[in-house]
Amino acid sequence: MRNVTLLLEDGTTFHGKSFGYEKPVAGEVVFNTAMMGYPESLTDPSYAGQLMALTYPLVGNYGVPPFSIEENGIATFMESDKIHAEAIIVSDYSTEHSHWNAKESLADWLKREQVPGITGIDTRQLTKVLREHGVMMGKILFDDEPDNIPTAQYEGVNYIAKVSCEKILRYGEGQGKKVVLVDCGVKNNIIRCLLKRGVEVIRVPWNYDFNTLDFDGLFLANGPGDPDTAADAVKNIKTFLTTEKAKADKGAKVRPCMGICMGNQLLAKAAGAQIYKLKYGHRSHNQPVQQVGTSRCFITSQNHGYAVDGQTLPSDWEPLFINMNDGSNEGIRHKKYPWFSAQFHPEAASGPVDTEFMFDEFVEIL
Repeated sequence: MRNVTLLLEDGTTFHGKSFGYEKPVAGEVVFNTAMMGYPESLTDPSYAGQLMALTYPLVGNYGVPPFSIEENGIATFMESDKIHAEAIIVSDYSTEHSHWNAKESLADWLKREQVPGITGIDTRQLTKVLREHGVMMGKILFDDEPDNIPTAQYEGVNYIAKVSCEKILRYGEGQGKKVVLVDCGVKNNIIRCLLKRGVEVIRVPWNYDFNTLDFDGLFLANGPGDPDTAADAVKNIKTFLTTEKAKADKGAKVRPCMGICMGNQLLAKAAGAQIYKLKYGHRSHNQPVQQVGTSRCFITSQNHGYAVDGQTLPSDWEPLFINMNDGSNEGIRHKKYPWFSAQFHPEAASGPVDTEFMFDEFVEIL
């Protein structure tokens, strides 16, 4: 294993060893406190442009499942068609793995997909630095290549455009009501959850004007980066909301809309609310959220660095969920029409599935 250095933008350094693909990289350094699920996290498009540090100390012990594709074209065990994180940072990489469904080691997978992995890093100290300072840019440098220094930018980069599909894709054709899914970097399990409930999914690029299509409901998917870079998507969503309100005034049925993660933020922006960046984001499987107006609390899987400013919601919208750790917004809903969203991931993959009922509620009102 070659010696590597993780250099943060404030000058803080951490020294470790390389166990993945050997190339220097740069990106936004974030931490994830989940105890498992690295195949799902690495293939989550929401991690595009980021160096993912895992706080759980032992990583790699159960290997990596096969990259098999189902008849519908979706990977069986992964959340997209490739690794999207720029790199993975762990404390102790297990060179031996054992699992009934493992096909290869984490190291072999990283090398095959040309993604760096570093081990021997004090991830507890790294997490303390990020919690106190906030997420920051960082670089993974190889000590024997001092002049090979990568550069990267995260703020203002439209990562949604980088991970969205480029053309319309259809799943489950003819099996039920039609749902347009705006792909901002959708995880496969969102599509699986919809298909499992007997609907046809029409997946469109993030900036596609879906209002020209024939559909029964609108679904806004998760995705990476700054929601302010997705102005085209916000414009199309705003058109949908305005059109549906006009139909309602004439007594027609209003089509429902559901959003997840980035979808929550884009729906809020279309409604007129503002977004802000969290100090170090929510990336874990144990974020507690409370359903507003009830005593119900759920443990949720999350991966986001931005949040909706609930104080800026228009009078006809209201918070649906609130984070019980920091009080930030975790979902919104319209007071009159069937439009709602969650900042967390009801589909999990990985993580708890306590809130998967939100898909049932969405499909029931199509």
